[in-house]
Amino acid sequence: MPGNQERLLVTSPEALKEILVSKTAHFVKPQSVKHRLSRVTGNGLLIVEGEEHKAQRKSLMPAFSFRHIKDLYPIFWSKARELVICLEKEVNNNKTKETKVTEVRGWATRTTLDIIGLAGMDHDFNSLQNPNNSLARRPIPISRRVAALLSILPTRQKKQVSEASNYIRDLCRNIIQEKQEKLKTDQTEDGVDIIAVALKSNVFTDENLVDQMMTFLAAGHGTTSHALQWAVYALCKHDKIQARLREEIRDKLPPISDPESKISAPDIDALPFLHAFCNEILRFYAPVPATVRQSLHETTVVGYRIPKGTSFTIAPGVVNLDKELWGPDADTFNPERWMQDGCVNSGGVKNNYGFLTFLHGPRSCIGETFARSELACLVAAIVGRFRMELEDPDKEVKLMNRGIGLSPADGVRAKFEIVDGW
Repeated sequence: MPGNQERLLVTSPEALKEILVSKTAHFVKPQSVKHRLSRVTGNGLLIVEGEEHKAQRKSLMPAFSFRHIKDLYPIFWSKARELVICLEKEVNNNKTKETKVTEVRGWATRTTLDIIGLAGMDHDFNSLQNPNNSLARRPIPISRRVAALLSILPTRQKKQVSEASNYIRDLCRNIIQEKQEKLKTDQTEDGVDIIAVALKSNVFTDENLVDQMMTFLAAGHGTTSHALQWAVYALCKHDKIQARLREEIRDKLPPISDPESKISAPDIDALPFLHAFCNEILRFYAPVPATVRQSLHETTVVGYRIPKGTSFTIAPGVVNLDKELWGPDADTFNPERWMQDGCVNSGGVKNNYGFLTFLHGPRSCIGETFARSELACLVAAIVGRFRMELEDPDKEVKLMNRGIGLSPADGVRAKFEIVDGW
């Protein structure tokens, strides 16, 4: 059982640059963390270090380039539209119920799971239409708390966690085998999913491909689900922002009620307030508020001697709200900061390392463009179609560690109202 441990909290841009970029090889995930996570993800990109990490990342990068991501927008939008249809049904069903509240978490999680299935494996898990399917009922057990407690859980609970992980790994193996057969029989097949790109690289063994899929399933859908929950929460808390965003979306995008409606990357890029809102969500509510590093050997950071084995906390949840970097309103949710001249991509932060949501350097989040694009499409679809308010606007939000990040403990309980005309 992990006990108390001294750690250094890194907040200065200079120190962050050394740890994340210029001396990144000196700092690794603690062995205990890698061991616990690898029980679920295997030796995927999230776990490996050094040359192996460099080789894996290089082989996977083509699948995460913007040139590739732009081809995934039809997937993002089709699932966003499917989510809207499901929410409409729930809203209409709620009219006959005493409580007319929708819990956002379940819908967000199933939507992002379906998206990573299609975009990652060319496989629709169909979780939106069938929330009780085998995968949706077996959430990937990657939370720090579960991973840390695996060794001391009672046998029955440990068995349940292990069975969930094994089930999902077997599912990934079957999907990969099907994809391999498809590529063999159709040499012209040019899939846009991550697995297709990885297979064509000829770098990964079959089992390592499973590890990569476990990694992307765990990290890829959970974090965006958290971000979407926070987006709905923020829209409910700021009704003027919600109204302004809805106006922009309805003015620029085709009606989501039209089954033939399609959008492209340029369509979403042409929405400056949507861009600003999503950036502010990712800043203010960093889906993964902290990560850890440990010095591999004795080294220095900004001139200070660092002994081997020193632990560091890299905290987007702290740095993203630093008033020295973001100004006196750093702790205020304000999308307008991303609308000012010269601040569209920076939010006015004084140093690039003041925005840590996706980290920086060789171990920065490979899925950043994927996550940003997916979130923008989902937010546009939801706010364009619904007016939302919290069940209890005055209730203090409590946090829960779910997966590898933090989200509202109640799953964001909100009342949705269909806004006709789009």
